[in-house]
Amino acid sequence: MNGILHELGKAPLTIENITEWLKNRYPIVLSEEGKARINHCREYLDNKVKESDVPIYGVTTGFGSLCNRSISTEQLTTLQENLVKSHACSMGDEVRPDIVRLMLLLKAYALQLGHSGVQVVTVETILELLNRDVLPIVYSLGSLGASGDLAPLANLFLPLIGEGEVRYKGEKRASKEVLDELGIRTVTLKSKEGLALLNGTQFMSSHGVYALIQAKRLAKVADNAAALSLDAYDGLLAPFSDSLQLIRPHAGQLTVARRMRKLLEGSEIAAQPKKQVQDPYSFRCVPQVHGASRDAFDYVTKVVETEINSVTDNPTVFPDEDIVVSGGNFHGQPLAIVYDFFAIALSELGNISERRTAQLILGLRNLPEFLVANPGLNSGLMIPQYAAAAMVSRNKMYCFSASSDSIVSSNGQEDHVSMGANAATKLLFIIENLERIFAIEFVNAAQALEFRRPLKSSATIERLLTAFRKGNPRIEEDVVMYKQLNSACHFVQTYDFE
Repeated sequence: MNGILHELGKAPLTIENITEWLKNRYPIVLSEEGKARINHCREYLDNKVKESDVPIYGVTTGFGSLCNRSISTEQLTTLQENLVKSHACSMGDEVRPDIVRLMLLLKAYALQLGHSGVQVVTVETILELLNRDVLPIVYSLGSLGASGDLAPLANLFLPLIGEGEVRYKGEKRASKEVLDELGIRTVTLKSKEGLALLNGTQFMSSHGVYALIQAKRLAKVADNAAALSLDAYDGLLAPFSDSLQLIRPHAGQLTVARRMRKLLEGSEIAAQPKKQVQDPYSFRCVPQVHGASRDAFDYVTKVVETEINSVTDNPTVFPDEDIVVSGGNFHGQPLAIVYDFFAIALSELGNISERRTAQLILGLRNLPEFLVANPGLNSGLMIPQYAAAAMVSRNKMYCFSASSDSIVSSNGQEDHVSMGANAATKLLFIIENLERIFAIEFVNAAQALEFRRPLKSSATIERLLTAFRKGNPRIEEDVVMYKQLNSACHFVQTYDFE
């Protein structure tokens, strides 16, 4: 199957078309337009190196604080290969496969824009690794988010020169061994190519793209969990009226209010008369809280989509203007700042979810304490709320502003860095905790809803509950709880939420 990204360079990258590609993983080839841009830039740079007596940073000089060391023409390939090998310093956990795939895709796209001075064969080899699912082993720690993501990108591109390791068909193997087996030829790097591969924000960007894909899914999960909890709590629908949202017309708020009404349309529980005048904020303010997070996700999407369609390596080559500029497009500050913002927006979805869970176990609204028929002998759902609270607290830790930090590197040459990679990687921990927090809310809300029988919720929520119950039966007396919670987490990760 071919999709909009099949010919790389014909259309801009978006979160939407990347999501479609990740789902179907159709092969990608370099477009003719992309080849033309690459060749035009490479030919210009080759001529520039021959004709110029002036040192060009990273092309005929060393790197970082070694920019004053000139390199002879005969040593340019060695210079670039040494750069890749020496900078491959990423450590920690392996980066998950989909993010490695995104790193390869985003780097190939950036290079074909025609300002990086690479060869066509370099980009085509990156795409061949991607298409054959030969995934370089990259580790999560080591980037400062300025001068690009040097360490992880170096690990990503070691296989191009026959070094490093890859994961192929689930096995971790030496790159050269797999490349030889598949008939993939290594690349002889020309001037500047190693720097073009290593400079750039593709580690940060790929984490952001992946997190945004997950955030879109989790926004749906959050609304469904809230709707289930609201009916289980015998809550009011009035706070979700259009009239209320339209006098404070934030887009996300209006979207969530309408989703809540749609999710609960036809609910017998919602339709019955209520004794209370109002509900706690964790129910009443779902449109305002979930909606604010959705608006934040939209803003982060705009920044990330700008970034992934940009040239972020250094120096930057402008063939038609006859200039090679040593600048700072590799600096991750635009991403670092919005990722810290993104972390807060994600975390708040878990924060309010845990509060709904807590309300359900208090013994209010004709619900038994801890949602078991015989509390005392049974602890029921007492401790899952503890677990949710612990994860909410941990997510608050991850809301620490990574972008407010900077540590000088490269002997003072790189004296302000973004720490955008740290801002990016912590998003994944927040997302994993969110899935668990929502799982706990589903266990509690589903259990609470049983005490509203024989009344039924909406058709949508009843379908949701039926699907949930296949792996998560009603709790009559105390059970080994972690199994129930893990099953609920799997449901959160795999159910197709409306």
